[in-house]
Amino acid sequence: MAQHGKFYWNELLTDDVEKALAFYGETLGWTFQEMPMEGEEGSYFVAMVEDEPVAGLMDKTGMVPPTVPPHWFAYINVDNLDERLARLEASGGQILREAFDVPGLGRIAIVADATGAPMGWMTAEEE
Repeated sequence: MAQHGKFYWNELLTDDVEKALAFYGETLGWTFQEMPMEGEEGSYFVAMVEDEPVAGLMDKTGMVPPTVPPHWFAYINVDNLDERLARLEASGGQILREAFDVPGLGRIAIVADATGAPMGWMTAEEE
């Protein structure tokens, strides 16, 4: 079960997926499982250490402005996303992308803290 307040997932948003796959495969020994993204072009790549998923990689084209450099993006699990979003705004945070559901994964929102630092908050589906 995912724990409230704990970092849950990290993913790399890049404009050169093949180069990133080669780099992390060579330097960390990661292998990758390719997953087509529903309703979108391209694929999502799940990085694996043995049989354990450890991170994701995807093309950032169309997701963020082209001036945003490649970067790692973190997601924190919360116990109730909708309730926590109300607290976030009351505490000076901002919702950058409203909550949405990802079948088989959970409910996610893209937010910024009171200093402007972006991250994902999510309520993961029970495993």
